[in-house]
Amino acid sequence: MNQKTKKIAAGLLGGLMAVSLAACGGGNASTGGSTAAGGSGSSSSSGGSGTTIELAISKSSQDSAFVQQDLLDAFEKETGIKVNLQLLPAEQTATVLQTKLAVDETPDIVQYNLASATTDLNLERNFEILDDQPWVSRLENKEVLSAYGHVYSFHVSQDTGMQGVVYNKEIFEELGLSVPTNFEEFLAVCEKIKAAGITPVFMPYKDNWAANVWPAAAFADYADKNDPTLFEEINSGKKKWADVPAFADILQQQYEVYEKGYTNGDVLSDSYDMAVGKFLGKEVALMFMGDWLIQNVAENDPEMKLGLFPIPYTADAKLGASPLGGQLFIPKKAKHLNEAKKFLDYVVRKDVAQAIVDKQKYVSIFSDVTTPELPEYKQEIVDNYITPKKTILTVDAHMLVDRSELYRLLQDQFAGAIDAQGVLTAWDEKFAQLMKDKEIAGF
Repeated sequence: MNQKTKKIAAGLLGGLMAVSLAACGGGNASTGGSTAAGGSGSSSSSGGSGTTIELAISKSSQDSAFVQQDLLDAFEKETGIKVNLQLLPAEQTATVLQTKLAVDETPDIVQYNLASATTDLNLERNFEILDDQPWVSRLENKEVLSAYGHVYSFHVSQDTGMQGVVYNKEIFEELGLSVPTNFEEFLAVCEKIKAAGITPVFMPYKDNWAANVWPAAAFADYADKNDPTLFEEINSGKKKWADVPAFADILQQQYEVYEKGYTNGDVLSDSYDMAVGKFLGKEVALMFMGDWLIQNVAENDPEMKLGLFPIPYTADAKLGASPLGGQLFIPKKAKHLNEAKKFLDYVVRKDVAQAIVDKQKYVSIFSDVTTPELPEYKQEIVDNYITPKKTILTVDAHMLVDRSELYRLLQDQFAGAIDAQGVLTAWDEKFAQLMKDKEIAGF
């Protein structure tokens, strides 16, 4: 593993540890004094009036705290700067952004995932280093916003998303079901839910990234239990993805759930933006997804009881922990660089950040913004998984290249065009070329 990779991985691991410490502290962040920048909002009160800045975001992320209309309206009222959203197709977000950055059709702000930005969007070449921004001194945990030793991204939360199986507790209770602890038990649970006239699992695989939730957590847990150096060997060319029989078994398990009729009818036509409605209507009981879905559902119906358990590919699996997502980045070629930074200055202001953290139930990243009492589902995650150290960073934290082709291959599996082993063999070919293009040793 090269030095840059080690720095990224260290930052991601540090972020996960910080979430554990913050959450276990009863939801009380330290209360250091506010700095001038971000505290007064003075940098947002002059200049830039009448300007429109462009914020690019995936359509699947329209629930982001940073693009809510009340926030954008308040920012415009105070500064005179309007924020226009560029909604990008979820399945083509990386490709569209790559093109925009290459041909200088650059948005002023981009919302993306830091771990993915290092591989998909050439982070160092394309985005501003934010080390000199005054709000950086207020960060409790700047590692989750950092790569290559610098702060490149912005968020008001330090909470990494937890990935596993989201489930409706009320349906489980009504049907007398227990949380499954292995794949055979999971299939049995699905059969009982189906018999009750409810679709067991919602698979929104029109958005191809969603098909990666099951393998991303399961692959990482398998390596942690059986071969801790596996991803380092894969990233150095010493092993191939197709050389690991367990990986094909894991992909086949997910396909088997579909093949047995435990899912929505056409998994390649349904998208993630349908998920909240499916759960609210109790049309589905389960979904392979992150805890952000639970938050999205709770915003619409606070009384609905959802929970999260690990991907049950084997016994005693750990809960997947994804790198922090949904950060904001400022491209170096932004046409309105100063105005983009003013937007961050506004959001980071103590009163604005506190309002966002309170509404979203975030674990605050700022020393002067207090973490609210955690919702029940998140406290359960803390108590059952984070505190006893039963979490594992997903494969995304170990990947050095764009994963879009892998996602498309997973779609191909559900289209019947390729089997599980074929997915891995085809991915090996693409992976090797991507690693070679990045001049990674061993390829």
